[in-house]
Amino acid sequence: MTVIVEEPMSLGAEDDREERPALVPSLFAFIAPTLYFSTADEKVELLPAEQRRLLKWKISTVTPNIVKHTIGRSHFKVTKKSHDWLGCWGHHMKSPGFKALGEHQKLNHFPGTFQIGRKDRLWRNLSKMQVRFGKQEFSFFPRTFVLPQDMKLLRKAWEDGGSRQKWIIKPPASARGIGIQVIHRWSQMPRKRPLLVQKYLHKPYLISGNKFDLRIYVYVSCYDPLRIYIFSDGLVRFASCKYSSSMKTLGNKFMHLTNYSVNKKNSEYQTNSDDKACQGHKWALKALWQYLGSKGVNTTLIWEKIKDIVIKTIIGSEPYVNSLLKMHVRAPYSCHELFGFDIMLDEKLKPWILEVNISPSLHSNTALDVAVKGQMIRDLLNLAGFRIPQKEDVVASCSSASSSTSSLYVVTRERTKPNLSADEKVKRAFYLAQHYAEQDFLSTVLDVLTPEDVRVLAESEDELTRLGQFERIFPSPASSRYLRFFECPRYFNVLLDQWEQKYWSNRTKGISLLTSLCEKGVHLGTSDPLHTWSKCSYISSFEPHKQNLIGPSRSRVVVTHQHRSHHDDYDDGSDTEAASVSSPTASPSPGSSVTSSACASPQPGLTQSLPPHQFASL
Repeated sequence: MTVIVEEPMSLGAEDDREERPALVPSLFAFIAPTLYFSTADEKVELLPAEQRRLLKWKISTVTPNIVKHTIGRSHFKVTKKSHDWLGCWGHHMKSPGFKALGEHQKLNHFPGTFQIGRKDRLWRNLSKMQVRFGKQEFSFFPRTFVLPQDMKLLRKAWEDGGSRQKWIIKPPASARGIGIQVIHRWSQMPRKRPLLVQKYLHKPYLISGNKFDLRIYVYVSCYDPLRIYIFSDGLVRFASCKYSSSMKTLGNKFMHLTNYSVNKKNSEYQTNSDDKACQGHKWALKALWQYLGSKGVNTTLIWEKIKDIVIKTIIGSEPYVNSLLKMHVRAPYSCHELFGFDIMLDEKLKPWILEVNISPSLHSNTALDVAVKGQMIRDLLNLAGFRIPQKEDVVASCSSASSSTSSLYVVTRERTKPNLSADEKVKRAFYLAQHYAEQDFLSTVLDVLTPEDVRVLAESEDELTRLGQFERIFPSPASSRYLRFFECPRYFNVLLDQWEQKYWSNRTKGISLLTSLCEKGVHLGTSDPLHTWSKCSYISSFEPHKQNLIGPSRSRVVVTHQHRSHHDDYDDGSDTEAASVSSPTASPSPGSSVTSSACASPQPGLTQSLPPHQFASL
């Protein structure tokens, strides 16, 4: 019988534990603090009773114990039926269900992530990326066919491959190794059900003769702008029988599958409770790096390749998720998600992606599981930035906040429901039109920071103070190269990318700038010309002399479009289209694809301009 292990904590040591404040202040003025989550060796102070009453967490049948323990230490009360909860760790649900989320609520999923969480959708999306950008960038997944659609293509590949090839077949939406087989004869292929068929990675890297894979924990706090984090530790899951390439062994799941749920049934399976030990059939990822490092392996290079796989795969889901977020989710705050990436190393230590889990197992059956997953969940919840909401957003029956605690409630509505000005819409349209702009031009996006720019940059910097053992891998100082993989360019991705390039080597300077702007309340909205992009008086190298401002009635922004693709039925394209406004626009750079009505006429068929009433789509 499996025993659920919880973090060790003796009652006698209760009062010896360090007490931490319940709230983590923002770096910046007029931005609400976030709730603090601890590991078992800390305790969290009690908030005043009127705030504590708001700490409700909705649990479901899939809420892991490790999440329950972590929220319990921050004094959340669990509820099954109530509608006034702040957080929930539950099932993925159909996209329209997200409409029910209040602006103060946070669920552990985004709509549309099944586009990488289902095996068939993952391979379809990665294959499309490979066609667009080439095998040099997208060669980290095995050749894959989705049946029945690809039956003829598979048959040809099978016949071309010779008699010694192995294929692995998987149901498209299963988990825990259910329905997976390795086959080598065409007659073994099931015909009557949907299937994923992949070229089997028959030369894996072995340790002590055993095959293994890596469970990498990836956290996305936001899809627009896209912010991706990777946890520094993870799990290494071994097959429980020594590997053989013989065709006669293909039916042995304990040899060819690495799933814990499969191998734990083997009488030969050896447990491991020590997160630092290289023993048994499950290790901590950090223990693997130690082991490989002792063999002279460049583990940093492997880790960088894994990060590259993660970023490109998440970008593959981006157009779907952002489209569904616009349709079904009221506030960006309401969604965040943990992904479990399964990675295998081949004999040359090249990492390959096997699948992505949108509800990775958080069961903690051993002290090793608790050490890795407990720390990861605690860091994730801190990174998520849970806030105490304004009371009227939760329950009308709660007493009003006292003056001493009213600072807990500031900014929630402004940050979750931004009301973009016409000026900000024109700025976005202008920069999104520059499809092939040089770095010198893109860097000007930071010259005039609008209220929403400041809000997003402050939120991003605050997250970096709550990383724990996570590392942000997008955006990063080196992430510019990934922007071309986005099907639709996003203004905030450009903004954050330029911010990273400018301030990564001197974060203090960037934070100091944002501090002064937030102290003035710029992120809450301002009419200051210094933060109104279209009225800016600065002279840049792209605007050697100030143009006459065009009157409101004639002002028009025209944006060149990239080719439309089959994703259009998922994405409304509003972030890539510009429009006209009834306020003056800044003069565009020479040769840019954004122009005013006073400029030269655009080429027929390449541009589209939208009248003012359609500007709201931005």
